[in-house]
Amino acid sequence: MTRALLVGREPGLELGYEYVKEPPYEAVVIGSLTLGELLRFREERVLTALAEGKPVYLYTPGLPEAPKNRALSGSLTAAQRELKNWGVLFTDGGRKQLITAEEARQMLLSGRHPGPGAVLTPLAKEIMEGKA
Repeated sequence: MTRALLVGREPGLELGYEYVKEPPYEAVVIGSLTLGELLRFREERVLTALAEGKPVYLYTPGLPEAPKNRALSGSLTAAQRELKNWGVLFTDGGRKQLITAEEARQMLLSGRHPGPGAVLTPLAKEIMEGKA
């Protein structure tokens, strides 16, 4: 199973990762964020993972509820947009697992194959087909 650094609480649904608190890890899963954490997000370990090209997933049910205050709600939306612009992938824990190129390489090395319903990035698909 792929090792993922867990930030926040563990997601309520199985995302297909073994959660760890220390390196080494191949991905990062942000299981939850408070209002304040989302507004001023600067988690060093997550930023480092993004800089290294590791996949970072944000479990959307772990996000705070949208407040009734319009200005605050707008700021939270902008904060989420910024995370997406950085390359953070949002997931609701649906049955489909996104397989990145790095994860595809690791799967090949360990003799594993993507699970049913997995979604592969274009490069990951080429890797699994032996074309890259």
